Amino acid sequence: MVRMTASAASHGPQGPSASRYGRADLQVHTSYGDGMADALAVFERVEATAFLDVIAITDHDDIRGALEARETYERTRERWNFELVTGIEVTTFHGHLLALWVDAPIRSFRPLEETVAAIHAAGGVAVVPHPFSMLTRSIGQRTLDRVMRIEDTATHPDGLEVANTLSKGWHAGMKAIIPNRERWHLAETGGSDAHFLESLGRAYTRYPGTDAATLRQAIEARRTEGVLAGSTPYRAIGLKTLALQQVRGLSVTPRKVLGPPVGAFLRRGRGHPR
Repeated sequence: MVRMTASAASHGPQGPSASRYGRADLQVHTSYGDGMADALAVFERVEATAFLDVIAITDHDDIRGALEARETYERTRERWNFELVTGIEVTTFHGHLLALWVDAPIRSFRPLEETVAAIHAAGGVAVVPHPFSMLTRSIGQRTLDRVMRIEDTATHPDGLEVANTLSKGWHAGMKAIIPNRERWHLAETGGSDAHFLESLGRAYTRYPGTDAATLRQAIEARRTEGVLAGSTPYRAIGLKTLALQQVRGLSVTPRKVLGPPVGAFLRRGRGHPR
């Protein structure tokens, strides 16, 4: 296991609450979006491994997957020994952004600072996933430098994902640790970015506490760690499933993101204002 510890301002939780550390996977995708398993299958896998205390459902640019997951979770609540956070992976002009603890849509394709402010206004927490990555739409160092210099702290993200299953080889999360500790001082988090059941929990956030409430408190207090437990197990997943997921990613996500704007454009063309 490779552990990437929290920022210098928060090295090591202290006090009585530190007697138990929780593990949270803050980036999980379901088949409502471009993941390969529905929420129930995700829950059953998390419960069977008995490893995670909290998971966040963060389908791309659509809150409905997380809300549907929450309905399933509440309907079967007696089966689970972990807690659920609803969220979205929002596409901003500058890259992807996790909106956690939200239960309403967050508009896509806006500047990073506006999206962060919208998440905060909705009562949520904003975390930058897979920073600096060349493999997917990711927020870069210059953008973070610019946003963190904005006087209004409501536009500042709360966390930075330094552990992700792409970290071995391609993901640049580890490169974000130094500037974060030197300048930004965001909570350092981990998330598997799981689109497959086999990836769940392979990167996670370690924090003092055992539930979603103490997780949020730890993020806000900058008392978290990003932990990388392993890379995506491509061999176990298999080429066929990997290929099917790529097809889903190329169809489902663009349709969710581009469908509403295209529909609005077509309606305006027909003389309908909405």
